[in-house]
Amino acid sequence: MYWVTPRHLAGDDGILAERIGDTLTDLGWRMWPTSRNSLLYVSPDGLRGAEWILASYPFELGGLPVAWQMSARPHPSSALTEWNAYFTAGIPHEALSDFLLALDASETPDAGLESAESVLAALTARGWLRDTDRPHTTASDPGFSTNVSLEMLPPLIHDADPRDDLLGWQAWAEPVLGASYLWCASFSASVPHELVAALASSLAAPGPVQRRMLPEGAQDRLTVVRRS
Repeated sequence: MYWVTPRHLAGDDGILAERIGDTLTDLGWRMWPTSRNSLLYVSPDGLRGAEWILASYPFELGGLPVAWQMSARPHPSSALTEWNAYFTAGIPHEALSDFLLALDASETPDAGLESAESVLAALTARGWLRDTDRPHTTASDPGFSTNVSLEMLPPLIHDADPRDDLLGWQAWAEPVLGASYLWCASFSASVPHELVAALASSLAAPGPVQRRMLPEGAQDRLTVVRRS
């Protein structure tokens, strides 16, 4: 067993489904399997959803299959979601859990209450660096291996706003420049900034995290604080 830093390169330890499922169960969300071989969780008020969709392999981000899709709707009976967020395997489960805790606590999950600056402020407060050319939209860790940026939305990212020129937060870890991504995340345009800020702050948290195995391609960028 390893205790390693930084968190944003520590991977998901191969237990992303179990850890997030435990978080949602502890929050009181209901779960049932679907005909698409996915696991759907719904919050008690019916406004928030989380679905483990890796088995159905819906599409990819950065060459990696999407594993979790989070969403919110304005009314429990609404057939259409207000916004969606997508996460591949490999993302640290601690950060995704913190995103879900913030989503569960939000009184209005279908509306953003903070400005985009809150995302960058959360990162710079943890020592991340704003991009010199795009200081109001992009920040990277000090090792320049992980980025969070406000970008044009990739294909297949669904949002209630149908316009095709919208910006949404994108995040990705690339431990070795030009090599495969470790993980990717994509947020549609209407995802509340404060929820993205919760995930960003968790990704940049300085404390070590426990892992049974180290992710391929990132071992040389990790510091093993101790073994247990």
